[in-house]
Amino acid sequence: MNTYQTGLVPDDVNQLPRFLRDEFLAIKQAALNAVPFVRLTPTTVPPKKVQDGDLYEAKAPWNPGLGNGLYIRRAGAWVRLG
Repeated sequence: MNTYQTGLVPDDVNQLPRFLRDEFLAIKQAALNAVPFVRLTPTTVPPKKVQDGDLYEAKAPWNPGLGNGLYIRRAGAWVRLG
């Protein structure tokens, strides 16, 4: 859920630096308080049943291709996303 609310832009140009500082701090705080959209638990063993579109965070000793990282199943193969 996004908790950031845009502030009112001041008419006085001299107030813009403080306004921008406050906006960036509000955006930062909202990002820190954000609820993760997807939560992944590292997986150390290959899953038993997979289908295209499955998303896993691989952690040693499981290595679906390029070591630890985020993988998606596409066209019958594991593709590393990051």
